[in-house]
Amino acid sequence: MISSLHGVVLHADSGHVVIETGGVGFAVFVPADVAHTAVVGERMLLHTSLIVREDALTLYGFADRDELEIFGQLISVTGVGPKSALGVLSHLTVDQIAAAVGAEDDAPFRRVSGIGPKTAKLIVVQLAGKVQPRVAAEPVGAAAPGVTAQVAAALVGLGWSEKVAAEAAEQTAADATDAERESVAALLRRTLAALGPGAGRG
Repeated sequence: MISSLHGVVLHADSGHVVIETGGVGFAVFVPADVAHTAVVGERMLLHTSLIVREDALTLYGFADRDELEIFGQLISVTGVGPKSALGVLSHLTVDQIAAAVGAEDDAPFRRVSGIGPKTAKLIVVQLAGKVQPRVAAEPVGAAAPGVTAQVAAALVGLGWSEKVAAEAAEQTAADATDAERESVAALLRRTLAALGPGAGRG
């Protein structure tokens, strides 16, 4: 079982990366945000899941073990294959998945391409009690939750995935000035500048 890869990025596109380790290049399917952070020539660590089928051996990689665990739980749901699970993790963070499951809200999953209403409901039902949001200390100088949530919602409206939007808003808030953290407009401008034109959409 290949449980992780650490090596030099040889290639990256919107859905997969090729990592060279030990003289071998491994093609790994990854969430969109992981692909966007991959830089050819730089090293990358991925936590991986090897899916064995009769006609193929396919690697799926994630930035941390929490995403890897959620991936394993998602593919255990009836009707959810590896590609659909990867789609969920391209659009939603671990915390967003846990929150949706905890609230019995299948709407976030229905917005993922390839996930229909029936499958979205099954995800909520079959993952109930199995996923929990990660508890992290509130970073010093963090913006008010309402401000970051509004910035994230605005980014989603502009075409970014919920996952990328939430992570970008939180990261920008951590680096922003006190005045920017109190203004949705100011924080949104700073976040858009950090994301760049079209970066991370999907």
